[in-house]
Amino acid sequence: MDRSGSGSGTRRGFLGGAVGGALALTAGAAVTDGSGAAAAPRRTAGRAARTARRVAVLGGGVAGLTAAHELAERGFQVTVYERKPHGLGGKARSMDVPESARGGRRPLPGEHGFRFIPGIYHNLPDTLRRIPFPGNANGCHDNLVASTEVMLARTGGRENLRFPFAVVGTPPPVLTPDSFTRMLIGLLDAAVHAPPHEVAYFANRLLVYFTSCDARRRETWERVPWWTFLKAEEMSYDYQRLLAIGITRNIVATKAEIASTRTVASVIEAFVFNLLGRGADGQPDRVLNLPTNEAWIDPWVAHLRSLGVEFRVGWSVRELKPADGRISGAVVTDPRGAGQLITADYFVQAMPVEHARRTWNAAVRAADPQLARCDRLQTDWMTGIQFYLTEPTPVIHGHVNHVDSPWALTSVSQAQYWKDRSFPADYGDGTVADCLSVDISEWDRPGILYGRTAKECTREEVAREVWAQMKAGLNDSGAAVLRDGALHSWFLDPAVGGLGTPAPTNDEQLLIHPTGTWFNRPTARTAVPNLFLAGDYVAVDIDLATMEGANEAARRAVNALLDEAGSGAERCAVLRPYQAPEFAPLKSDDARRHRLGLRNAFDLG
Repeated sequence: MDRSGSGSGTRRGFLGGAVGGALALTAGAAVTDGSGAAAAPRRTAGRAARTARRVAVLGGGVAGLTAAHELAERGFQVTVYERKPHGLGGKARSMDVPESARGGRRPLPGEHGFRFIPGIYHNLPDTLRRIPFPGNANGCHDNLVASTEVMLARTGGRENLRFPFAVVGTPPPVLTPDSFTRMLIGLLDAAVHAPPHEVAYFANRLLVYFTSCDARRRETWERVPWWTFLKAEEMSYDYQRLLAIGITRNIVATKAEIASTRTVASVIEAFVFNLLGRGADGQPDRVLNLPTNEAWIDPWVAHLRSLGVEFRVGWSVRELKPADGRISGAVVTDPRGAGQLITADYFVQAMPVEHARRTWNAAVRAADPQLARCDRLQTDWMTGIQFYLTEPTPVIHGHVNHVDSPWALTSVSQAQYWKDRSFPADYGDGTVADCLSVDISEWDRPGILYGRTAKECTREEVAREVWAQMKAGLNDSGAAVLRDGALHSWFLDPAVGGLGTPAPTNDEQLLIHPTGTWFNRPTARTAVPNLFLAGDYVAVDIDLATMEGANEAARRAVNALLDEAGSGAERCAVLRPYQAPEFAPLKSDDARRHRLGLRNAFDLG
């Protein structure tokens, strides 16, 4: 972590930075240290704060674009600064495969990882509806396409498990602990082949969590690893692989042995109610009907430009500069590599946490202790690779979870969803018919071809290894689902570098959630009056690094900014996850039990 920023971590150091001195700084200069120890004031209300209108949004990912959208609709002058020349959209963007276009076609579409926009999301879909798209009554939201099933691909000749979402059937109109547990056991029996008593125990653990009060979730389950909560050590291989490890590595991108129960179980809770059709925006599994930039990011940027938003791409933020109790400016490097100081009335920092915290010097950190706690937040690698095939290969109409793969792979065949595109006619050299997009969630376990981790492999070896691991699950029963002869080419996220060397790097990592992570996640409002945080690491309702979390954090940041500015504009809607009314009395009783030091009423231990 870069702690070499200016200032001493004191209130005097924070207040002492002079604007005139900052204007003369180069990109690498520093403010002189101070002494003493006191916190900066939380608010500075007054005429200047109420009338200021200029906002610098630092970061052009989902959080930054959401903040710009909400602010522009409310009349603010917004400039978005994005460090990558083609980085608008952040990890959500699609990107062109270099030198892949022929004969007037578009380049092959690559991406950091496939888009997955489940029905548990509410804030992001609201934004999608407000982005105009030609021919769509509901804007970009109408570009969402529902999948109909999910597959758990097993290796060693074991049967692949297919779970059509239709098997849920008609849920009970009123949930009771008994009816809910029976329903969960039925769902799990249809989805996994673990021993019946283990399935029943897993269902009980979910009931315990679903009926736990907020205080127990936060104070107890946040500190308990998912592996421990499930008693996975005592269970069968299939229980461990499907219900403990598979969920955490493929959905939450962290290890079951360390992942917070609160994080994992909260996501499962949302998906269960989504499957039941309760409080959902749509189907549990949805993707886009075009490459992400075509279906969403490019129309979004065009709409924001029409609202007056300005974009500065290729501008990298180096350091925030304090003066007079506020952020006076940000030192940036422009596309030519020159250092500049940008100024604004308000700053919304919408950068990933691993990049944002490098810009907080000692004086900024001293102004708000929650910024320093962000150093404890952990990130990991979850990165995508795309395989381009010369024949349509719709493995299933949905995602494939390669649960036995050492590198925790998840994949989806994309051409089947892109009905308005013909791959051979529209992309590449005219011979590509499909794109199999794969997420690699585990980079530190040996593979099956070379016996090395993904980080230890070269880029070419990573591609061969991923292909082999997918074939091990899809082709092991005799069917040639994936054919070597159909493989045209592949594209690995360029954010990954140095593979096969002693110093591999990943410029676009993912926040993970070991136990206790929640206590280090900051709020959108900071103690610096004109600095606000937006990103999937901010404390929001969906306790997971997602586009939904980034969108919600941006809404909260904008609302805090409106409060600080004394604005009369309508506040952004912050849409909350669904809560089953039948469980409210059970949670209330659990709150009483928790205060008395008793376990949840359904907790069998």
